[in-house]
Amino acid sequence: MKPLASWVLDFLERLKFMQKWIDEGAPSNFWLSGFFFTQSFFTGAKQNFARKHVIAIDLLDYDFKIISDETVVDLNKSPEDGVYVWGLFVEGCRWDERKEALEESMPKVLFTPMKSIHIIPAKKAEIDYGHSYCCPVYKQARRAGTLSTTGHSTNFVLDIYLPMQKKHQDKHWIKRGVAMLTMLSD
Repeated sequence: MKPLASWVLDFLERLKFMQKWIDEGAPSNFWLSGFFFTQSFFTGAKQNFARKHVIAIDLLDYDFKIISDETVVDLNKSPEDGVYVWGLFVEGCRWDERKEALEESMPKVLFTPMKSIHIIPAKKAEIDYGHSYCCPVYKQARRAGTLSTTGHSTNFVLDIYLPMQKKHQDKHWIKRGVAMLTMLSD
């Protein structure tokens, strides 16, 4: 969906990301947009957790923590469990750092960069998403894709639960078409 020049620049950034990983080892904070098959990255994170804690992978799902500026987290050091990811963009709203919740978009702003997110595999029975919006993550703004031979969508990545204010319900953000994207179309 990108113009050729933008696609080539993005492709070169992906290659640089992968080469740095090869040369220096796994990063502590992963550029989510740099993956060609994002779903396999998340499966790998879940598998690592399952092996470490000797839990059946079918019993696991993801919990999410947005890394705010006040959070005492060293993004230069890998987390004990899970992964830190960055590079997502929010469409249809924005992340309010002060309220640590979704908020209406600023006038004439279609996309805003999202903060880093700590994605933590955990037992499904132990996850409490609280008052949050189940935000779909897509590779690109066009919300269409086909099922590949792996059974995964060529565009949909996963749902990330984002905290929202008590005054809002899911339908508020659904009507606004709120989603996160791994890349913009330029």
